[in-house]
Amino acid sequence: MIKILTIIGARPQIIKAAAISRAVRNSFAGQIKEVIIHTGQHYDDNMSKVFFQELGIPLPDYYLGVGSTSHGRQTALMIEGIEKILLDEKPDYLLVYGDTNSTLAGAVAASKINVPVVHVEAGLRSFNKSMPEEINRIVCDHVSTLLFTPTETGYKNLLNEGFKENNSTHADIDQPAIYHCGDVMLDNSLYFSELADKTSTVSKDNNLQESGYILATIHRANNTDDPQRLSAIFEALHEISLKHTLTVVMPLHPRTSGLLEKSLPKELYSEVFNNPLFRIIPPVSFLDMIQLEKQALMIITDSGGVQKEAYFFGKPSVIARAETEWTEIIDADAGIIADANKQQIMYAMEYYLTGPSIEFKPVFGDGKAAEFICSKLLEHKGK
Repeated sequence: MIKILTIIGARPQIIKAAAISRAVRNSFAGQIKEVIIHTGQHYDDNMSKVFFQELGIPLPDYYLGVGSTSHGRQTALMIEGIEKILLDEKPDYLLVYGDTNSTLAGAVAASKINVPVVHVEAGLRSFNKSMPEEINRIVCDHVSTLLFTPTETGYKNLLNEGFKENNSTHADIDQPAIYHCGDVMLDNSLYFSELADKTSTVSKDNNLQESGYILATIHRANNTDDPQRLSAIFEALHEISLKHTLTVVMPLHPRTSGLLEKSLPKELYSEVFNNPLFRIIPPVSFLDMIQLEKQALMIITDSGGVQKEAYFFGKPSVIARAETEWTEIIDADAGIIADANKQQIMYAMEYYLTGPSIEFKPVFGDGKAAEFICSKLLEHKGK
């Protein structure tokens, strides 16, 4: 029996953790024990607690309750709390997901006291170090012992940074092992899609017609904290909705919600909130989000996770960032990078409204990434 200590804290990590927890429960219950630490990076019930209930994730064994504060203070509090738990629990591995401050804190805390770090979603690069997420993912990769990347591009990025192939037996922090395993989010999307069809009422509750709306999600700080960028995104969505009589549905992150009235010009703020086609709704559960994605005509987002989910469900995405880690989506013509540029956003949406032929190839694996990861954890411990 090996023990893994899993770090979660932000919404995407909580969802990704469902895949590993499900694999442990269903296929490795007698071989792997999972202990979960919730850092409390997302502390609103709608952004955190509901996902444990809805996705059947075991409740955290530890809750640090860090909450929202500056990058430095938040990360420091997490490192302190995680280190203490590591010393008490003495796990075989510490497992982290993605690129948040929780990821960074877990990787730093474990590597400093010689606990092997396992990074799920390794190798992703935007090549933009002004993004805090880019710093987090690079540092995490370079202190990890086992790295699991969801795409061939991620695997090639690791090779380009000096990681070596075929280190399948004696991996450690100095000689890590890298694997192309597919995406745990595809595991989840396939698993929960049918459940969403049966249980989600979000479309009915909001009077939405299938393929009759654009789904929009905006949450990154460089968009929400910059009035010019935020205004450009909302102007484009407002004008497209009126021109094509298309509903825009925006489940609004709490950060963004609090900034709209302050950041948008008064005239634009009034126009958006008086536009009957513009639906700003509270944050939704994972199952509701799946349903909204499956039934949308297209998606505009600055979220890496939503870009992928759009691809999983055969929906084109307009990317409100200057770059993306998911270059496979761009290569398939299933996504267009528009940044927060009004004209580029409108061009991209107009392009997809013409209905171009898009082939959604299976570039994110076979839906069994979590099982692969668990099997490799056991293999490297010789269990």
